[in-house]
Amino acid sequence: MRHYGHIVILLLLLTGSMSKAIGQNRNSLIITEDNLILQLDLKSPAKELDSILKIAGISSSNTGKVLKGDFSGLNVDGWKMSAHENNVVRFERSLSDLKENPQSQPYLITTRILQIDGRPGYPENVKYGFNKYAKITVYGLSSGLTRFILPGYQQAKRVFLSGNFNSWSTLKGLMKKTDGGWVIDVMLAPGAYEYKYIVESRWITDPNNLLQMNDGGGNVNSVFYKYNYTFKLSGYTSAHRVTVAGDFNKWNANELIMEKKGDAWEHELYLSDGMHQYRFMTDGQWITDPANPVKVKDDDGNLNSVLNLGETVTFKLRGYSNAKKVFVAGDFNNWRPDELSLKRAENSWVLPVVLTAGNYNYKFIVDGEWIADPDNPHYSIEKGGKNSFLSVKPNYTFKLKGFSDAGTVILTGTFDNWDPNGYTLVHNGDEWTIKVYLKPGKWLYKFRVDGKWIIDPGNKLWEQNEFDTGNSVLWME
Repeated sequence: MRHYGHIVILLLLLTGSMSKAIGQNRNSLIITEDNLILQLDLKSPAKELDSILKIAGISSSNTGKVLKGDFSGLNVDGWKMSAHENNVVRFERSLSDLKENPQSQPYLITTRILQIDGRPGYPENVKYGFNKYAKITVYGLSSGLTRFILPGYQQAKRVFLSGNFNSWSTLKGLMKKTDGGWVIDVMLAPGAYEYKYIVESRWITDPNNLLQMNDGGGNVNSVFYKYNYTFKLSGYTSAHRVTVAGDFNKWNANELIMEKKGDAWEHELYLSDGMHQYRFMTDGQWITDPANPVKVKDDDGNLNSVLNLGETVTFKLRGYSNAKKVFVAGDFNNWRPDELSLKRAENSWVLPVVLTAGNYNYKFIVDGEWIADPDNPHYSIEKGGKNSFLSVKPNYTFKLKGFSDAGTVILTGTFDNWDPNGYTLVHNGDEWTIKVYLKPGKWLYKFRVDGKWIIDPGNKLWEQNEFDTGNSVLWME
């Protein structure tokens, strides 16, 4: 990405008095240095009021109530009436309060968001993160969308939001101009994102964002974390300082300072999928999470609370009613045979396990005997043994049409180090298929049809290899 130019911070100064604004009898959303100001002309057509309420992030179901003078819906969303003269009403809300009381029903929704990382302009996988804004101008809405606000730049004709969530597009992310700034809502999954604004073809970082990252290509981008977890410690209301720390932040007890909210302490942040060990520190004293029964001792003998984030996968083995013990093991737990014990449920053995996105091999251990999952048609071969194959949060389906007479079709590539035994596809209709999880980037692959290597006839992208037989190429974004 070529993101150049100096950072310019323009603070909008409201001109004129309230009387002048009301005299204009118009609907508007104004972005000031610290506030959002919403002005409504109650004599406006319902469609016009509905439009401005949507832009402000307020549910359109409030339109009828507003026309009747009922502003309770706006009050619930945190808007406070600051003036009411004749048919014109003015509401305000602080930008700093937006995180605590998110709005709903945003106005703009972008197209499909791409998830890319691991190369310039795309942050590497991070374990955790939290935002630092001088003024909160990027925040989550209750609908799940994320709202970006860029105050100022009123003379600009067009402003775009660009980042790794839309492949740094200079065409997508067109922001909507309002009085005092620019607004856009985008759909983001929890994670770390780099972004910039494009103001009249000039790239700038977010002037209100204190977090920046070198993108690996000689440029600096703003960083936003979409949160997915809130640490909460109830009680301890007399404590002066409460923090949370864990293996994700190298047990730094001075970084994540929790905020007192009612009778509890909280800290919201982004946490990657996986197992995390953590503890709270209250006025200098370490404690485990009293609300979390899952605890483990670390190598130093400290007792830590354990948090598992990811996809819940239910392992199920039907039958074996006479078995005494059934375990499941795989590369997700280093094949430890006596760690994950299934419980009997009617005519099956069942165990839910939280796993991060990825591809896994596994087996059941029934009274000491290792067996593949009889209900799973996907498998791989390792050292002559058959392992069942599982993909968690698969994001791509490999398909090979035809070859109806084939006995076995195997997928292999750089994602499994070209293991000739690969992953076995299943025959469905007129094609062979398998779903897998692949990280963003470039992947090479081939199919093995009854032992014969072939490139993917359905993929026009390929490159030559050292054997002059070619490999199919897949770019994951």
